[in-house]
Amino acid sequence: MKSIETKLYAGIDYNCRPESFWAIASNPLEAALRNVKGQNRREMIRENLLADNLDAIPDYLLNESLDDEARVSRGKIHPMFMGGEYLPDYGDCEVEIARIELKSTTYDVISLRARPIGSRIRYRLVDEYETEYRLPQQTSRRPFSLRELVRFLEFVEQPDLSDPTWSRFGFVLSFNESCLGCGADLRDLRDFTRLDSDYYPDLVTHYSQALEEWYADQREAVEDADRE
Repeated sequence: MKSIETKLYAGIDYNCRPESFWAIASNPLEAALRNVKGQNRREMIRENLLADNLDAIPDYLLNESLDDEARVSRGKIHPMFMGGEYLPDYGDCEVEIARIELKSTTYDVISLRARPIGSRIRYRLVDEYETEYRLPQQTSRRPFSLRELVRFLEFVEQPDLSDPTWSRFGFVLSFNESCLGCGADLRDLRDFTRLDSDYYPDLVTHYSQALEEWYADQREAVEDADRE
């Protein structure tokens, strides 16, 4: 078991728990974004819907998945447009409950999904490279609270990961740590990792603070080293 202490931040309701992952979308934005794979398309839909201009987006860009021709075409415009588009297709009744977005060259996305199985909820974590993640638990009786979701994400493991950063920083922060260890500029990592969720709005707030703290700690360590 990893020795990770999950810090909780003031002003966040960690007991918040969705009643269901399969309820009818409560607002047009949630309905429009549900299970759209592509990160750039999600941002486009969000911006146009909030501006009451959703009709400006071609219908095919509102689909969960793009066909191969559309993916290749958008990737030629800019590699960032490929982010999330190569995630596996959704299974029956499967929904995305959270995603980790990495500001890599192709804006890689890791998707946490849930589907009903009998009286329980089964989870799987997928990316665009068929990585086999080891989850701290496979099912739950009811949707996670925010606190439970954060703990779940912290304890995800990558069996093929030789760098043990996950054992010290938790799964989400391990991406920044691994990049820093490979020589990335610290300044480029300040906004490298981002969380998003249609079901847990405060998940973004929690990890924004956690990642900002990580950045501040690393910057202080660099400054201390420069003074020595």
